[in-house]
Amino acid sequence: MTEPAICRHPQALHSHPQLHPVEALIVVDMQTAFVSGGDAVPDAARVLDRSRDLIARARAAGTLVVHLQNDGPPGAVDEPHTPGWELHLPVEPGPLEFVVRKTDDDGFEDTPLGTLLADAGVRALAICGVLSEMCVSATARTALATGFRVVLPHDAHATYDIPPAPGISDLVPAAMSSRAAEWALGDEIEILAHAADTTFTGAPCPAGHVRTPSTDRPLPPVGDPDGIHR
Repeated sequence: MTEPAICRHPQALHSHPQLHPVEALIVVDMQTAFVSGGDAVPDAARVLDRSRDLIARARAAGTLVVHLQNDGPPGAVDEPHTPGWELHLPVEPGPLEFVVRKTDDDGFEDTPLGTLLADAGVRALAICGVLSEMCVSATARTALATGFRVVLPHDAHATYDIPPAPGISDLVPAAMSSRAAEWALGDEIEILAHAADTTFTGAPCPAGHVRTPSTDRPLPPVGDPDGIHR
């Protein structure tokens, strides 16, 4: 009798420096509602610190930097043009730094992100931000499916605790949810233990040749009433 096949998952956290640099950094939904104040994700201070470092080093290397900004529905904490919707980290607009607005968890869905990366000749990218199992995961999954090499620094993304559900589970700590989100992305994702191990290189397309995306067009409101990315 043959033994049943065992599905093995070779993904592991890499503690060594990232040897192959990336050409783009995607900063997901680092908006005031999610990373500041009493309703911030539990690890907001850590993810802000790591994201600031990633952005600074990406800019210095001439890497394409794209800030994703979620447009929540009316009444949500990230409803457009409300204080919670604003990006918490400063943006330096230029030929290699953009803000792309979205209404879906997936940063590629109905946005110019894919075109922006293609125009810059990007083949490898890193992702940081919130929320781990929602917008970070959805954007990373599409990037992988599209053929990009994707690096996800473990300490540069975060989410909320999952509240207890009677008869199902006790509270699930945010850190466990974030790790499970990484694991669910499969063995193609490159997980680095430390954001500091992420290395950057200039985008292949010369500065000034990247087309500016039309990101301020009206977008239909989607999502849950509480504004949390599902």
